Amino acid sequence: MNAETSRAIDTEREVWLAAGLRTPFAKVDGQLARHDALDLSVPVVRAMLAQLADGAAPDFAVWGCVAPNLTWSNLAREVLMEAGAPATIPAFSTVMACSTSMMSAIEAAGMIADERGRSLALAGGAESMSRVQLGLGQNLSDWMRGFQKARSLGQKLSHATELKLRDVQLYLPSVTNRTTGLSMGEHTEITAKQWAIARDAQDRHALDSHQRAVAGWERGFFDDLVIPLDELKRDGIPRKDTSLEKLARLPPAFDRTSGQGTLSAGNSSPLTDGAAAIWVGSRQGIARLPASLPRARLVDWEIAAVDFRVEGLLMAPAFAIPRLLARHGLRYEDVALWEIHEAFAAQVLFHIKAMEDENFLREKVGIADAARFGAFPRERVNPNGGSTALGHPFGATGARILSQAVKEVAALPSGSLSIVSICADGGQGSVALLQAG
Repeated sequence: MNAETSRAIDTEREVWLAAGLRTPFAKVDGQLARHDALDLSVPVVRAMLAQLADGAAPDFAVWGCVAPNLTWSNLAREVLMEAGAPATIPAFSTVMACSTSMMSAIEAAGMIADERGRSLALAGGAESMSRVQLGLGQNLSDWMRGFQKARSLGQKLSHATELKLRDVQLYLPSVTNRTTGLSMGEHTEITAKQWAIARDAQDRHALDSHQRAVAGWERGFFDDLVIPLDELKRDGIPRKDTSLEKLARLPPAFDRTSGQGTLSAGNSSPLTDGAAAIWVGSRQGIARLPASLPRARLVDWEIAAVDFRVEGLLMAPAFAIPRLLARHGLRYEDVALWEIHEAFAAQVLFHIKAMEDENFLREKVGIADAARFGAFPRERVNPNGGSTALGHPFGATGARILSQAVKEVAALPSGSLSIVSICADGGQGSVALLQAG
């Protein structure tokens, strides 16, 4: 039914995260629309490198992007070169849908924990939904290659006659699952109905997210996490003027015909442009950074996969979180801070509902003593807003949410714990357990 991979870090191989930087996030075709993923990444990486003392550099970098582009094959390397980093720094790219830049951090953590002379990594990712590249259909691509190989004019003319009108097709990447052909929103509508997540509850969660994001900006929480880009100095998506009444008036976005659709543009994360980074290091590596940077220990992580034809496309974190907590003998109330990615308000709500369902925990997750977890502390979730309000550039969200959690938990008493959770297309998800130093 499901598969999971986990890795616990012992005290001799501690890995730490230090809060990184990101661009402001903007809606697709908005204020950052002229930048592709490379353009968005470079200023963030330059700003991260500037935090190091003269001559210092990370030992390696991991970077990711979800929407493909034909102009680069290793975005991580291209970003470092464009940012003016030393050419001797190795860099590799990674991708796991919405978990991409969290996976960048986890992969970096695994390499650092192996203790092979690497002590500091720069991890992150970017997404430009405004600059998604169109492609040629496969038959048209095959014909184009054949036309280019033709040497003489006669051969080219002969090859031209072989092109069929039905082969002249463009490929437009879409936010859909390849196996089912359904979008993330369509899948979430199905799961929301299965778990009886009402529209009103979704709108209330979305409103809370916007209000917390606006409040976070107004009290300066994001000031040292976000660098300006062009004329944009802060996230362009949080709505100070939204209300339950305004949210309730929005029509269903994914189920428009049944009369039972609950997901709207207001309670779903928007297509977003942006880039984000985070530092990953050993104690020695993190010590190379300014002492003022918030930091937290990466205690453990869990990467889960479920059969999304049965469990729901975005349900993996509801499996991963209880397993991770059970491994450490923790209850929900033991976690002081929860950062749960809000692809959709409904998705956060059915994760919580599932984790409080003892039958689900016993029969699906395999937790025998399911009652031990207790009630879920909803008031501790996303204190400075989540992806519904802040935005969701697929490749950047992982680094954004990790940096946000690091800063939040670092301000709590030493030893305080945080869970960071991200669901991803393909029935996958990643979860990290952090601890304040």
